[in-house]
Amino acid sequence: MQDQSALQQLQYAGFWIRTGATIVDTILLLLVTYPILFVIYGPSYFDLNYEGAFVRGGADFIISYVLPAVVVIAFWVAKQATPGKMAVSCKILDARTGNPPSGGQCVIRYQGYIVAMLPLGLGILWVAVDRRKQGLHDKIAGTVVVRQRQPEEVRFDPA
Repeated sequence: MQDQSALQQLQYAGFWIRTGATIVDTILLLLVTYPILFVIYGPSYFDLNYEGAFVRGGADFIISYVLPAVVVIAFWVAKQATPGKMAVSCKILDARTGNPPSGGQCVIRYQGYIVAMLPLGLGILWVAVDRRKQGLHDKIAGTVVVRQRQPEEVRFDPA
């Protein structure tokens, strides 16, 4: 278990800060995957009127689904956060002990995103109303997302 004084310096990361982190992560993943997909499939890959298969081939599946999963889980295991979460000083911890999550928890957490998105994304939106700011994916994996407690606001008395 982590030092109690260090844990007392933390607060649960809320919906909007996590949404911002997700936007950063999505942009970074797109900056990596889209050029590769463009080289392999050409400009027609991005045709909005395409009515073919959802996945256009083995390379599309690996680049669009497997690569992001591996990268995100690797960041969670190594850094307890993705680049977006690091940008907003958030970390993923085991909800019971406050320690870094295990590799198994990270894999389950990633798979939990799929479950959390199924009922109209309600499992993700749950972060906004949950006491511990856990989404369904966090509850399934036994994790919480935390950040450093914000310092008290400076106030001056008017003269």
